[in-house]
Amino acid sequence: MSATKAVFVLVHGGWHNHSAWDRVTPLLEANGFAALTLDLPGAGAHAVAPASLGLRPFDLAAFAAERSPIAGVTQEERTQAVVKLVKEAASLSDGKVILVGHSAGGMTVSAVAEQVPNLLLAVVYLAGFMVPNGMPLLAMLQHETLSSALAPSLFVGDPAAIGATRIHAGSTDEAYRSLLKASFYGDVSESEFAHAASQLHCDESNAGALAPSQITPGRFGTVPRHYIRCTQDRAIPLTGQDHMIATVDGAIGGKTMTHTLESSHSPFLSQPATLSKILIDIHAQSLAQQSAEAP
Repeated sequence: MSATKAVFVLVHGGWHNHSAWDRVTPLLEANGFAALTLDLPGAGAHAVAPASLGLRPFDLAAFAAERSPIAGVTQEERTQAVVKLVKEAASLSDGKVILVGHSAGGMTVSAVAEQVPNLLLAVVYLAGFMVPNGMPLLAMLQHETLSSALAPSLFVGDPAAIGATRIHAGSTDEAYRSLLKASFYGDVSESEFAHAASQLHCDESNAGALAPSQITPGRFGTVPRHYIRCTQDRAIPLTGQDHMIATVDGAIGGKTMTHTLESSHSPFLSQPATLSKILIDIHAQSLAQQSAEAP
């Protein structure tokens, strides 16, 4: 590929994997961009389900109590996996990398932007956790602006005891499945929801929720940042998204550039074309900004 086009590095959110981006990557590629994805450590191909998930008959109490096989996965492992991918992307694009993080993936892209700011043209949060220095995701999730979030009602078992935040994406309980759909996929069809749910793994290591954000004005703050707000989001409500934007802007300085989608938490499924256009527009905006700032 030409070394003049940007490369997008797309980071999935909690319980998801690289397939979340399957409708977006072809649209970016059709416009001449490259798009790199991965399964984060503990996710997707790297996920290990608790043995109790496969027991028949299924025993919900055993599932809720079993220690997570991926409890030891750390935020630093996830950060370094994405740093490695960003470095690969930078070698393809003369350093013109746009790093995108969805939902809990926002914690990872923040950490990566702090470590390799010089490799990034922009960092983009898609309804993502953008959290000020010193604060973990869990503390932000407990803020009043996120009090209407539905996702915590999906949690199975005691995260402290099992070492992970666990969901049961394969549940046949209609009320639970309705809550899962409302949390993440409120604007997709039933068949699309069934497919998306089948791709989810059940455990997210607690490390991602408990590791404090480590972002500074001198490194993270030098990377142009964008936030794609999702107005119908019930996993990270819009009030929470706006609170995070205001909080980080106040702590880091500068201004997060915002874009808005009338979508659920998962526009990569419900509105891939509109989402891709926003990402391409961010690329153009970032190039123009870079040119304007060049000596």
